[in-house]
Amino acid sequence: MINFSTVNKVIGTLLFLEAAMMALCMGMSVYLGEEDALAFVMSVIVTVLGGSCFKYLGRNSDNSLGKREAYLLVTLTWIIFSLFGSLPYIISGHIANFTNAFFETMSGFTTTGCTILNDVERLPHALLFWRTMTQWIGGLGIAFFTIAIIPSLVGGSVKVFAAEATGPMRTKMHPRLSTTAKWIWSIYLVLTLACALCYYEAGMGLFDCMNYAMTTTATGGFATHNDDTGFFNSPYIDYIAILFMFLSGTSFTLLYATLFKGRFRQFLNNTEFKFYVSIILVATTIICTILIAVNGYPWTEAVRKSLFQVISFMTTTGIFNADISEWHHISWVILSTCMFLGGCSGSTSGGFKCIRAVMVMNIMRNEMKRILHPRAVLPVKVNHVTVPYSSQVTLLAFLAAYVGLCAFTYFFMIIAGIDVTNATTIAISCASNTGPSLSLNLGPAISWSMMPDAVKWLLSGLMLMGRLEVFTVIVLFTSTFWKER
Repeated sequence: MINFSTVNKVIGTLLFLEAAMMALCMGMSVYLGEEDALAFVMSVIVTVLGGSCFKYLGRNSDNSLGKREAYLLVTLTWIIFSLFGSLPYIISGHIANFTNAFFETMSGFTTTGCTILNDVERLPHALLFWRTMTQWIGGLGIAFFTIAIIPSLVGGSVKVFAAEATGPMRTKMHPRLSTTAKWIWSIYLVLTLACALCYYEAGMGLFDCMNYAMTTTATGGFATHNDDTGFFNSPYIDYIAILFMFLSGTSFTLLYATLFKGRFRQFLNNTEFKFYVSIILVATTIICTILIAVNGYPWTEAVRKSLFQVISFMTTTGIFNADISEWHHISWVILSTCMFLGGCSGSTSGGFKCIRAVMVMNIMRNEMKRILHPRAVLPVKVNHVTVPYSSQVTLLAFLAAYVGLCAFTYFFMIIAGIDVTNATTIAISCASNTGPSLSLNLGPAISWSMMPDAVKWLLSGLMLMGRLEVFTVIVLFTSTFWKER
């Protein structure tokens, strides 16, 4: 049977950590004398009580986790974190509807960045910072964050990491997973602080630079202003965002090897990284040409805005420095493709992942060769490493599930009365954890509050499955999962 005691114990401890995060926002609210302080006080109390209940249920835990418990723990953690994380919105009254509050919180933790808020600037500072913090913690993963700071909490930490990590191939940085987690979180923290410093030097205020730095490096996209970075109308800020979105969309293992081990050649020769850069360059060149020829942009502005939006979509950050609903429809197709592909595995980006795209292309190339040479032995290699046949099967199964979920969501939204363009881009957007839609009546600067509640719950589930890469969640709905060993 599934070891529920350990699952309950870990969830209880995680809720205490979430309460600590809320307490930080509570302190900010008290210091600034804003009206949401009581909402955070009550949220902290309720979350601590919830954590205590889970800890009590797991009081007889033996601290061991099997693979099934790991999948259940990770999925429940993200759902329960979102449930308790919605309390500050509901209690403060800024998002009174429970469906909307849960949707906003799930969008935050999964770093999707779609919002039901029509005017984020009306939120108090602490509540804005809470939105940002959900994305920053969710960037590398809630359970992964726990492994970094409390390595002894989870007995099956490797299994938990496997259930939450992104990408089909994972390179170990250190024999101990807790040490690996600390290194990756150190890189993440350094990127965030460096980004905040650059934003501050470019003219942002202290509060804005911290918020935008956290959502940029988390590739989340929540903003403190309705016009995203367009509010500042600064080329310097745009180029800072471009740089740090690009770095955050790169494999953190690769960044570790480059920054701390000096393996620059490994960085430049990495197959996935070269594909990632190639797609960005090609997409930017095409869109830039269209903006100059069709929209009449000056070439400097065309380069900046096309590069910004391509990297924003490719890394699934989803922030904007222009109203792309005015761009040519071919640009929408290109950006949607970037949104589907996503960044590198082992980064904070969502999407299908560049390494999977490389593997699919290699499999297609081998199949074409096999037509002419039926007996040829054609291994699939990535970075000179042969990909096992079992991993190739898993890859194709993941692609089928990913596309199937998008198709199901598309048809459901069509039935709900949402137009074809939005139904398509919203499905891809939520599955890839990007956030924006690409239509005139639900564009990048418009909230998603107008959608039916049933659609919001479906999209909340799709965001979760997209962040946990589908199978971690889907396996819970199989009869085999719940059978005795």
